[in-house]
Amino acid sequence: QVQLVESGGGLVQAGGFLRLSCVVSGSIFSIGTMGWYRQAPGRQREFVANIMRSGNTNYADSVKGRFTISRDNAKVYLQMNNLKPEDTAVYYCNLLAVPNAYWGQGTQVTVST
Repeated sequence: QVQLVESGGGLVQAGGFLRLSCVVSGSIFSIGTMGWYRQAPGRQREFVANIMRSGNTNYADSVKGRFTISRDNAKVYLQMNNLKPEDTAVYYCNLLAVPNAYWGQGTQVTVST
C-alpha cells in the first residue's frame, strides 16, 4: 500500500518561512511527477507546484519567486519563503504513478499578520 506522509506545517508570521516534506512509502514501480496542492477554507483545492522526474518544475503564479520545490528519490520538499496570510491552507502532497494518483493526509500552514 502506498502512503504519503507530509510534515513541516505550522504557524508562522507573515514574511516568515516553512519547509514542507513528504515521504512516499510502499511499493511503487515508477515514481512520476510529485507535487503540492493546497486547500483554504471554503475554497477548492489548487495547484501549488510540481516537479517531474526530469527535474523540470512548475509553479502557480501566486507562489513564483517565493516557493521552491525539490525532490530526492521518494521524498519531495516545498521551501516556502516570504509567506503571506493568503498562503494559509492545508497543503497536500501528490504523487503520480501512472495509472494512479496518490495523496497525503495534508499538513496545516497558517500565516498570521
